[in-house]
Amino acid sequence: MRKIFLTLFLIISLLPMSSAFSQVSDTPSTLSVVLTSQSPFVYKDEGGYTVVVGNVENKNEITSVDNVQIVVNFYDDTGLEPLETVRGGTILEVIPELGISPYMIKSATANPNITQVSIFLESFSPSSSKSQNLAIESSSVYLDQNLKLSGVLTNGGSPISDTVIYLTFYDAFIPPRVVGVASIPVGDVAANESLDFYFNEEIDQRAVSFQIFAESDVFYSNTVNENVPQQLTKLVTIADVALVDNEGNRISEVTVGSTVNIQSNTLVQFSVDPSTNETPYTYYAQVKQSGEVPYVEFLGKYEGRFIGTGPQSVSIDWIPERSGVYFIETFVWDRSNIPIADKGPIILIVVN
Repeated sequence: MRKIFLTLFLIISLLPMSSAFSQVSDTPSTLSVVLTSQSPFVYKDEGGYTVVVGNVENKNEITSVDNVQIVVNFYDDTGLEPLETVRGGTILEVIPELGISPYMIKSATANPNITQVSIFLESFSPSSSKSQNLAIESSSVYLDQNLKLSGVLTNGGSPISDTVIYLTFYDAFIPPRVVGVASIPVGDVAANESLDFYFNEEIDQRAVSFQIFAESDVFYSNTVNENVPQQLTKLVTIADVALVDNEGNRISEVTVGSTVNIQSNTLVQFSVDPSTNETPYTYYAQVKQSGEVPYVEFLGKYEGRFIGTGPQSVSIDWIPERSGVYFIETFVWDRSNIPIADKGPIILIVVN
């Protein structure tokens, strides 16, 4: 039986601390079900509980397994007697032949004295196999402060129940370690039904890739593997700003009293509310007279909603009242007056 021993230098912090663990293991196991990593990820969560996450692999080519039991002992600095012992199972109820399932086991109490853990695989049972009649795919992935993932789950078989969609994050270790797990309970899914799902998850900074998969009472899905995308700093990018006349022509000069249109071409990265596919916004256009101490000649405001993603245009009408040289600044904020785009390109305009 494989045994992993990890030592943690306790840091008074709520951040993951797995890098502070050291480990001693015995000889490799000859069992068909094994822990995949000699260094599972261990951290303190926001409540002060110690959490151990990792993977279990079924190396059997013929038989699925279930009832996997993993034992975690939690110790203080002395490491003599466990402060507590917790048994837990894998995320998947049934691990298919040559399949892998994550596990997540948390200490029973938020004990600040826990500084070490030992973990081993205690038992498992042969199981009848589930059919791979679920199909899962991702449709969009964005990263700002959180990972925002949309996708579709399709049931290609008979009606099912107890369906759950899982999202697991991995670091760059070889083999990769699980550094986070999230799930969406779906419940019943009708035969041949497709349903949309959406994750909005805070992720560990060590995460470089992720997997999505699903399991129900009788079916399981394919596994989708993707890299964590580059972080987006803003929801929207103001790509171009122009002054346009009533006929839609770009202009750089205008006469006092005529109506012109301050127009911004924007690129919407993703929708704030995937259920409606809409992003409410407030568009501001500020016109300042050029000078040593510029003053604001005009401040226009327009409230709207971006529909979906991609290129979209916003605009505000302006009627100049004084001649001079002006520059125009544009902004896109949300309804809480928080910028969702960097300030747009500045343009100069002459009013005669």
